[in-house]
Amino acid sequence: MRIAVIDGQGGGIGKHIVEQLRKRFPELNILALGTNALATGAMMRAGATEGASGESAICYNADQADIIVGSIAIMIVYGLMGEITPAIAAAVSASKAAKLLLPIQRGNILLVGISRSPLPHQIEALVNEVEERMAKARQNYPRLDEQ
Repeated sequence: MRIAVIDGQGGGIGKHIVEQLRKRFPELNILALGTNALATGAMMRAGATEGASGESAICYNADQADIIVGSIAIMIVYGLMGEITPAIAAAVSASKAAKLLLPIQRGNILLVGISRSPLPHQIEALVNEVEERMAKARQNYPRLDEQ
């Protein structure tokens, strides 16, 4: 299973996601996709398997992943203080990958009905969801363990 972690700016959120995924799933193929080299570098240092930076890399790899994780801003045009281009938002939205997004509310976006829990709790819930999806995939496709 291939998980793409998308982040921008300094890569802090992506770094924490990669750390928790790597801790729980040492064998997992984690692709760090940063809007810039700083974000990608932070995720690579946290334990991502491979990484790529920039709009083209994100657009190309969005459809190569089984699961995409990050903040909800990765699907909002000009999210992450303008780093999410229309092409990135479209590629992530159109990708067939499951999208597990953290409801981080910044700027003028307010997600009504979502409780505001601390980031570590949100990341833990995200990792738990990845674990559930991996278990279902193993049940449906037992040969995935051999890859």
